[in-house]
Amino acid sequence: MLKIDCHAHILPHSWPDLKKKYGYGGFVTMQHQPDGTANMMHDDGRFFRKVQENCWNPERIIEDMDAHNVQAMLLCTVPVLFNYWAKPLDAWDWSKLLNNHIASVQANYPKRFLGLGTLPMQDVAMAIKELERLKYLGIKGVQIGSHIQHRNLDDTYFHDLWEAAEELDMSIFVHPWDMMGQEKMPNYFMPWLVGMPAETSLAICSMIFGGVFDKFPKLRVLFAHGGGSFPFTVGRISHGWQCRQDLCNVNNIQDPRKYIGKFWVDGITHDTPALHYLIQTMGVDKIAYGTDYPFPLGDLEHGKFIETDATLSEETKEQLFSKSTLSWLNINEDYFK
Repeated sequence: MLKIDCHAHILPHSWPDLKKKYGYGGFVTMQHQPDGTANMMHDDGRFFRKVQENCWNPERIIEDMDAHNVQAMLLCTVPVLFNYWAKPLDAWDWSKLLNNHIASVQANYPKRFLGLGTLPMQDVAMAIKELERLKYLGIKGVQIGSHIQHRNLDDTYFHDLWEAAEELDMSIFVHPWDMMGQEKMPNYFMPWLVGMPAETSLAICSMIFGGVFDKFPKLRVLFAHGGGSFPFTVGRISHGWQCRQDLCNVNNIQDPRKYIGKFWVDGITHDTPALHYLIQTMGVDKIAYGTDYPFPLGDLEHGKFIETDATLSEETKEQLFSKSTLSWLNINEDYFK
């Protein structure tokens, strides 16, 4: 059974000192350690995260893939490197560096990796130009954040980008980042446990209530982490639309439930009953197996909880493991043969 991981991350081995290059700070650096690990550090000296070799070495990633029978992975950058706050020209330059790296990994391992690019989303004109360049490089889609600075994804500022993505046949992967309310939850890893699911629901609801899926019906969007809290609160969201039309329906949309089936989510639930509910709510054809590899909060057993679930048919497992991702990317399985 073909097994494609739709959600995995990679970094370049190293990159220039961006504070020195651009003349101001706020960026992240890689500091490689004698033990073979690397520390991701803010350029003001604050520690962000320790990463292993499987965060930058494709050969090491392939070892893990082979050990878990994963034929292919979609690789994208780590959201802390979006740098949406940077000056637009600098952000575009940075996006090119990341995207050239992703494209080189895809080119060197064409049957094992597909890349998702990143964009300077703070300037839509530049983002469109980079999207066009990515298309030329053979990249099938891009990863973007759940919001960009003060703008949610319903903002009309992004309409030209959505139109370009439709025209270029480029898929969109929305990943939570810069989590809401994190200043109120400094302890217990809560921004990742509480904020991330809320961020993803914010992104989905913004695109639904903003009329994005109505205006751009050919847009193919996949949301991370099982759709965050959206599938488990869609009843409340739908009820809100019905009882407060004055607040919720300013863009003349349908009941939010009607938009289920117009976008995809990955299947990272870490929980069999939650996966069953997700299938019941979202439809198996809109759920794609992903892992969030190689980070500890991800599914580092690579879908074992799906494979060992005797209540799921082989047809359902095939849909989860490959067919949903193939339809989201608009490619067929021959791509990997």
